[in-house]
Amino acid sequence: MTIPSPGYSITVRVEVPASADATAALTTAVSSTGGALTALDVAESHTDRLVVDVTCDTRDEAHGQAITEAIAAVPGAVVRKVSDQTFLLHLGGKIEVNPKVPLKHRDDLSRAYTPGVARVCLAIAEHPEDARRLTIKRNTVAVVTDGSAVLGLGNIGPLAALPVMEGKAALFKQFGGVDAWPVCLDTQDSDAIVEIVRAIAPVYGGINLEDISAPRCFEIEARLRELLDIPVFHDDQHGTAIVVLAALRNALRVVGKSIDDVRIVVSGVGAAGHAIIRLLLTQGARDIVACGRNGAVHSGEQVMEPFRQWIADHTNPRHQSGTLKEVLVGTDVFIGVSAPDLLTGADIATMAPGAIVFALANPVPEVDPLAAGEHAAVVATGRSDHPNQINNVLVFPGFFRGLLDAHVSGITDAMMVAAAHAIADTVQPGELNPSFIIPSVFEASVAPAVADAVRRAAKR
Repeated sequence: MTIPSPGYSITVRVEVPASADATAALTTAVSSTGGALTALDVAESHTDRLVVDVTCDTRDEAHGQAITEAIAAVPGAVVRKVSDQTFLLHLGGKIEVNPKVPLKHRDDLSRAYTPGVARVCLAIAEHPEDARRLTIKRNTVAVVTDGSAVLGLGNIGPLAALPVMEGKAALFKQFGGVDAWPVCLDTQDSDAIVEIVRAIAPVYGGINLEDISAPRCFEIEARLRELLDIPVFHDDQHGTAIVVLAALRNALRVVGKSIDDVRIVVSGVGAAGHAIIRLLLTQGARDIVACGRNGAVHSGEQVMEPFRQWIADHTNPRHQSGTLKEVLVGTDVFIGVSAPDLLTGADIATMAPGAIVFALANPVPEVDPLAAGEHAAVVATGRSDHPNQINNVLVFPGFFRGLLDAHVSGITDAMMVAAAHAIADTVQPGELNPSFIIPSVFEASVAPAVADAVRRAAKR
């Protein structure tokens, strides 16, 4: 069973009699239904009644409704209003544009806009390379999606994808000082996406592709990298691969194993799975089996698209076939970037001693983390309410900070490996243990360390 989460936090405004046990009854109502009470505030006080705001974390919308009904059942209680804290946070959007220069009088306007701005325009026309120095291009990234593969929600389209892209832009600014902007495209035609991004690229110093379905995402990224002189980064692929490598590097230290000796199973052969496998192979992994919906990917399969064929050609050295559960037996590492509830604790028990489990499907992982923890030495998820959260926010703000500072036009494996090592090394040897293999997303030293590693790799 999932536990209450701030992502489903509600505030119930309720009127109750002004008795000595009124607030205690509300607290009991929340706890009796499994809610996590986070605040209880008196909004109004009268001689005969109180108006109380009861804020609590819930498991999901249905659980929130059950808690509200329990509060309403308190004798004398009248529920006035229920507010969803997540929806309140999104009202009006999460980002805005602010000027960086003063615009207080006529002289300011003459320099920032006409007539003074014309001189800057002509200078850039004569020397286009100066655009990076004289405009927002030096610090601006486009977060581009077509809404075809948003989180675990699927093909929900560009409008529904916008809240995610806004959040991404906010994280770019908060953790990397990068100005990012959502670009949600109302087309899922690969040719159209490539042409639109090519046409808008002059504004930006980098392109972050996000939530575009596989295998189209591979083609779109490859074509844009050929066309553009700015870095193009598909975060679902490379951001995930970088943070997984960082976490695995430390997890292997905890269990005393080496990447070139362990047997690894990757569940999911889409964008993230493909990129993870690629990066692990560059670091010496020799025994990886990838599993799709029909089980282990192997070279004997017929009619595979090119990226799945690449996986078949470069993995499964023992030519295994069978289901995910079958090929998991005896392995050292499970990395899931696929679908919820594919495995049980009993399946994890069939892995080798000292097993590592990264169950990264979000919001519901491939295996219940508590059940996995009964058998595995190290367990990680993509969730914030369990130890070892493997999250791309550890990567992209600092990674783009480094790319923009280095003025590079492309991205290399060396940069990605350097970023992974920088993240892993943020956890000091004295801090490393099975419940702490990866730094918190709020660890302030991560983004600067990643940016510095990328800059140094770019110089090499």
